[in-house]
Amino acid sequence: MSNDQFPGALSPLDDRYARETAPLREFFSEFALIRLRVRVEIDYLITLSRLTHLVRPLTDSELQLLQSLKSNFSADDARAVKAHEQTTRHDVKAIEYFLRDRLATTSLADIIGWLHFGLTSEDINLIAQAIALRYSRNEVLLPALEKIIAQLTTLARQYKSTPMLARTHGQPAVPTTLGKEFAVFLARLKKQIAILRVHRFETKLAGAVGNFNALVAAAPHIDWPAFSENFIRAYDLEPNLITTQLVPYDNWVRYFDTLRLTNSVLINFTQDVWRYISDDYLKSRAVAGEVGSSTMPQKVNPIDFENAEGNLGIANALFEHYARKLTVSRLQRDLSDSTVRRTFGVPLGHSLLAYTNLARGLDRIDANEQAMRADLESHWDVVAEGAQTILRAAGVRDAYEQLKSLTRGKSITEQSFAEWIDQLTVDESVKAQLRSLSPFTYLGLAEKIVERIL
Repeated sequence: MSNDQFPGALSPLDDRYARETAPLREFFSEFALIRLRVRVEIDYLITLSRLTHLVRPLTDSELQLLQSLKSNFSADDARAVKAHEQTTRHDVKAIEYFLRDRLATTSLADIIGWLHFGLTSEDINLIAQAIALRYSRNEVLLPALEKIIAQLTTLARQYKSTPMLARTHGQPAVPTTLGKEFAVFLARLKKQIAILRVHRFETKLAGAVGNFNALVAAAPHIDWPAFSENFIRAYDLEPNLITTQLVPYDNWVRYFDTLRLTNSVLINFTQDVWRYISDDYLKSRAVAGEVGSSTMPQKVNPIDFENAEGNLGIANALFEHYARKLTVSRLQRDLSDSTVRRTFGVPLGHSLLAYTNLARGLDRIDANEQAMRADLESHWDVVAEGAQTILRAAGVRDAYEQLKSLTRGKSITEQSFAEWIDQLTVDESVKAQLRSLSPFTYLGLAEKIVERIL
């Protein structure tokens, strides 16, 4: 049962979250894959003419016709390809037959026989999918991540001096600043984005088992490895000349692994932000018209961060599977990778959905500095580390033990800390150092660390 508004899509990426994930359909939908294959087949035909002269020279009008087949590729064209596939049960051969149909009544009819010349279907598929991976990274994923980078940069700068209680093992530890904690994730994320940005996607054009067998048999005078390199580099991709029928997926898996690590960093971040909101250190701004609960009208839930966390986990589950599956292929080719490769849009879609949710959540949070100061005020014990270190530097041999006795499992106040300092038998200069300690100023180099990262 479905209608135009609810088409009955199996995945929420294609209905509930269709708007957020729409940019990736340009690269990973069935239509997009067919269109990319058509592009590669046409480019190959043109390049055979230009570089090998096996195919006669093409006129300007013929080149324009071929270019128009690529640039004007339509849903009707895709349906025509799928109609061929119903008979062939082979998706790439269907592309070839579609192009034969389109060229049969043109001046290019005499060169139809050069379509898909000497290639295997994976030459076309692997180049098409490498193009999709490259362009989706550049045009969709990196801009989404860069938005988060910009938001983290703003938050780190805005709150670089805002003192906050830090916790280790979930327990009050020492003070930090809110901006510094944002800066930690900023630094981690920037490193991953730098790796993503420079990754070069490998692919191949080398025939059925990677040896150029058919091409060499038909035209032994052509330098086919050089042709392959030139053809692939024209897409700003990296040729791999040592392959089976498949390009080794190690290169693609390295890209997915970097995305998986990026997502893991963001899972860590979403969980920390969720805890800061729970502790009232951060507040999510209420938006008019939105509802936080069907029964509790006061609630403003951190749903953007929760949604991001869930979607990042789904994406990483598939990225982990790619690392296990795509790096293993039986002998020179088995088809088990093909159905897996068709899912690339799924983890990328869940990643993009997470980045979108995370960015929206970051746009809606503010620091509750009053709550953070109140928490620090009630935890004067967090200066114990600094106090015992000052005493150790002054030669007090049992400094750690003194502070342990004063603070472990106990609550101390500013007054009780001052009284403890007064009864110490140390120089006044040491007492002055101790009195300078407070939960609001015992921040180390937090501000300078933030400035360094910025």
